[in-house]
Amino acid sequence: MSMKLPAGSDLPAMTLAAVGGGEVTLGGARDGWQAIFVYRGLHCPICKTYLGKLEAKLGEFAELGTEVVAVSGDPKDKAEAFAKEVGLTMPVAYDLSVAQMRDLGLYISTPRSDTETDRPFPEPALFVTTPEGKLQIVEIANAPFVRPDLDLIVRGLNRGREGYPVRGTMA
Repeated sequence: MSMKLPAGSDLPAMTLAAVGGGEVTLGGARDGWQAIFVYRGLHCPICKTYLGKLEAKLGEFAELGTEVVAVSGDPKDKAEAFAKEVGLTMPVAYDLSVAQMRDLGLYISTPRSDTETDRPFPEPALFVTTPEGKLQIVEIANAPFVRPDLDLIVRGLNRGREGYPVRGTMA
């Protein structure tokens, strides 16, 4: 059983391979904010629609100094097919391991059949980190039907940059 990451804590930094070559580092200190969208994988039509909408909003995230990254447990070939099918230009990281999914406190599902996919996969999540690598926003779902409203996330980023405090920190 994985534990949820406390709001305001450091996101466990991890480096993953990215579609098109190179690597993407999730978490850690950086020049700006980072929004990490965890998606289920190539098999998920809701992920395709949602990340397509996210792609259309990349300019708004960029205006707020926020790097947007998509990540899944898919292998390279499926991540490449997903990025191509959806038309993604944002970094798409892949091969998130089950151990890394647990480190992030994600809900993990097993395939319902061989036609769905061939490995355990994460359910959707969103992590927004500050330039210091602290978790400003944490949204972890256990089903594909729960996705944060992208307009509200943009508004929340704007408020966070203005000094809105991290919420949900009472133990």
